[in-house]
Amino acid sequence: MRLIVDARYTRTSQHDGISRFTASLIEALARKHEVRMLISDPAQLPMLPVVPYTQVSSPTSPLEPLVALKVNRLQPDVVFSPMQTMGSWGRKYGLILTLHDLIYYQHRTPPGFLPAPVRLLWRLFHLAYWPQRVLLNRADVVATVSQTTKSLMAEHRLTKREVRVVYNAAEAQDEPRPAGEAPTKELVYMGSFMEYKNVETLIAAMAHLPGYTLHLVSGIRPQRREQLEALVPAGADVRFHGGIEEADYQELLRRVTASLTLSRSEGFGIPLVEAMRAGTPMIASDIPIFREVGADAVSYVNPGDPRAVADAVLALEDRARFAAAREAGLERAAGFSWDDSAAVVWDCAHEAARLAAGRRGNVPESEW
Repeated sequence: MRLIVDARYTRTSQHDGISRFTASLIEALARKHEVRMLISDPAQLPMLPVVPYTQVSSPTSPLEPLVALKVNRLQPDVVFSPMQTMGSWGRKYGLILTLHDLIYYQHRTPPGFLPAPVRLLWRLFHLAYWPQRVLLNRADVVATVSQTTKSLMAEHRLTKREVRVVYNAAEAQDEPRPAGEAPTKELVYMGSFMEYKNVETLIAAMAHLPGYTLHLVSGIRPQRREQLEALVPAGADVRFHGGIEEADYQELLRRVTASLTLSRSEGFGIPLVEAMRAGTPMIASDIPIFREVGADAVSYVNPGDPRAVADAVLALEDRARFAAAREAGLERAAGFSWDDSAAVVWDCAHEAARLAAGRRGNVPESEW
């Protein structure tokens, strides 16, 4: 099986969700199988495992619809893309495309790092569901990252293809925080600062948490930082890190009282798994995807109620409650593994190869 993974959506400094999803799956796949990756910029390589690679055009290039013609030369059996937008015209291989979420049908502001023409197309694309159907139906198999998103895809009839769930997981860590060790009066938020992430309510909750420090650790654009800094309650300790090294994030995660995310919409929720795996209590907005990921191991709150957020934090000052949250999180996090997710991708690749071979009519199904 000659499998290529499209790694062109990998960031060049700090991972975002799709970037980490890609890199982690490649690493897990490469432990058991031969895999090659596509990149568009050598600056992506430090963020990716050391496996064979080929450089092609950027996924935001005008040449993207024709990228399959270059990929054909590598003679893959299957290409797995962590996005649904990979060009496929003229492909001679099986194709797996991924849809992570339907967030931008509700929250149409596109990611700020995209070029202006791409942001315009992004907005137009999400005005209706039919363009998504066109993209996804080009694949042999479609992947997504949660049962919640799979259900939404079925509700909106986004594809006729089989949809498989490839869960996110979290980075391998050192040992979780020791049982019985008292937490510091610190809180952490890991994630972007797009409007639907609802960081405003998290900041407002700090008015009810004197003595606590809130760490906002992700990179942030200067204009957005100014907007949020203006909302910090008088006397509250809110620290903008502007990006953080993975080791520093893990160290912080293992000492804080809680990790928090009040997002109003998500495709998965990697910060939940990261916190649970570290033995740190998680407080999250009460939305279906977080219920799927966190089950009974997470404290759920109304994402529009700063007082409720603060109350959930203060409840963890009870040592027995904190210890119970630690144990429940560790147990729940054990159910998410990049190796397990890579095994699902490998199964999807066999199915995509079988379907592609059937279209060509020259390879017996039994060989797949």
